[in-house]
Amino acid sequence: MTTGKSAGSGTRPARRRLSVDRRREELMAAALELFSKRDAEDVSIDDVASAAGASRALVYHYFGGKQELYVAALTSAAEQLESRLRPQDGGRPLEELALGLRRYFDFVEEHAAGFAALLRGGPANRAGEVGEIVDGVRRRLFLMIQKQMRVEEPSPVLRTTLRSWIASVETAGLDWLEHRDIERPTLEKMLVDHMVALLGVAATYDPSVELLLADVA
Repeated sequence: MTTGKSAGSGTRPARRRLSVDRRREELMAAALELFSKRDAEDVSIDDVASAAGASRALVYHYFGGKQELYVAALTSAAEQLESRLRPQDGGRPLEELALGLRRYFDFVEEHAAGFAALLRGGPANRAGEVGEIVDGVRRRLFLMIQKQMRVEEPSPVLRTTLRSWIASVETAGLDWLEHRDIERPTLEKMLVDHMVALLGVAATYDPSVELLLADVA
């Protein structure tokens, strides 16, 4: 009769051994979740370590400090969003715009924390590297729209109009995440109609936009 404990009895399960990339991804995901709800200055390395089930030393090992972690997490979110915004030819301008919005809101829905962390906060959080990351996403979206509308070089009026619309899309995304009291297809269609309305206003100030609106609509 065996008196010893069976193999593995009374022992703690071994800690999961993750690859470097996988561990970094887990830490960044935990950080994005926190940054999406609180200002970056209110999130500590200890908060991130606790949320990720890791040690404080491990977070420092991979990222060096909170600012490095913040930038890495936002860069990851931005790269994922930008991959959705690559222009795709084949349809009429408004059809392509609608498809682009659908891909944009797919990201908003699937990566809510990343989207919220990327766009959350005021001007104080938009300096240096962080500001460059956010502006990079906006430039990608601007170029996508410009290509969809077959515009080589937008006039000042059109440029202002498109950038204003992009700001509206960002605000709509954050509002939808907070409330979710409007169906996504309805919101996406409303934003397409919003674009047409903005172009209509711009057309009264710029004849070239009037021609563009006739082609787009």
